[in-house]
Amino acid sequence: MSVIRPEIRALELTGIGKIAVGALDDPDVIPLWFGESDIVTPAFIRDAAKRALDEGKTFYSYTRGHRPLREALLRYHRRIYGIELDPDRIHAPGSTMLTVMLAGQMMLRPGDEVITIGPYWPNVVVVIEVLGARAVPVRLVEATDGWHLDLDAVAARITPRTRAIYVNSPSNPTGWVMNLDEARALLALCRRHGLGLVSDEVYHRNVIDGPDPAPSFLTLAEPDEPVFVLNGFSKAWAMTGWRLGWMVTPRGLAEPMAMLAEVNNTGATAFAQYGGIAALEEGEAFVREFVARCTRNCDVVMGILGCHPRVRLARPRGAFYAFARIDGLADGLAFCRKVLAEARVGIAPGYTFGPGNEAHFRLCFARRTEEVETACRRIVGVIDRLD
Repeated sequence: MSVIRPEIRALELTGIGKIAVGALDDPDVIPLWFGESDIVTPAFIRDAAKRALDEGKTFYSYTRGHRPLREALLRYHRRIYGIELDPDRIHAPGSTMLTVMLAGQMMLRPGDEVITIGPYWPNVVVVIEVLGARAVPVRLVEATDGWHLDLDAVAARITPRTRAIYVNSPSNPTGWVMNLDEARALLALCRRHGLGLVSDEVYHRNVIDGPDPAPSFLTLAEPDEPVFVLNGFSKAWAMTGWRLGWMVTPRGLAEPMAMLAEVNNTGATAFAQYGGIAALEEGEAFVREFVARCTRNCDVVMGILGCHPRVRLARPRGAFYAFARIDGLADGLAFCRKVLAEARVGIAPGYTFGPGNEAHFRLCFARRTEEVETACRRIVGVIDRLD
């Protein structure tokens, strides 16, 4: 077994997986560990995929995505951002997680470093390490009025080995939303040091407080700059199980991207892509309804957890997570296991989102309001029993 790379052998479940793996099918557990709601994908999206399936769209498609989907994505970007994209810059190869891997494969070599602005989705670090590079975390500043980007802290971590910066806004797990001034400053920093920038914008429509859509690097970066903007259908249109996302890359990468997609997964599921077209073209009402639900639920979470004397929780401005810190908590994983065992609520331990988060936990509030309220009250009961 010595042929197995040690980086692979060392892989283990994230903190989310460690909590969820033993209780995934337990109907008595309120599952707030994953980043999804309990809403089934809207019927108009499912119907579009069914029609495509019935019409025999079951064959290979172009690995960068069916032309009708890529054309719909071009129209979508024109409508929501007011920009015209070169068609060769837009790709729909599969899941958004796959686009993280593809961006990494485009840029990273063994020994490179990537600055990861966190707290961050843990799988991003796994991609970096699997490719032989090293993640260098820079934590957002946590304050009572929200989370803030410390650009000086980012600049201080740049070394000759730094290849790229990864940022996610709106943020999973903090709910931070980068404003345009912060985006301009981060892009300018990348330009000064010749760095790539990976911007994960999968929550671009999940904005609770602020403009819709959230600010995007697509409105700031030049077409030839090494900026990779990642996005997807999972969060805005309740399509987590469809594994369908897209990315916008610098110009001139159409053929390399087609080949990378071919050797990774040979393209997205053919008929699912037609569901994606329906989401883009008919889904605005659903987006508004879903954001309204998440806003109500955010108010519930802040009114229960946010008012507890041991809990420190800044109101999230985007995405649909509460990232709460408990005063005096030393072992977040043990706390989440306690919540699961005693309160039958599944939440995610903060350590899995990067260093400095050991006293935190993440709660997804995208499910129905009554369930979120019940879960929060149960969690408070556990907190009240802590030493």
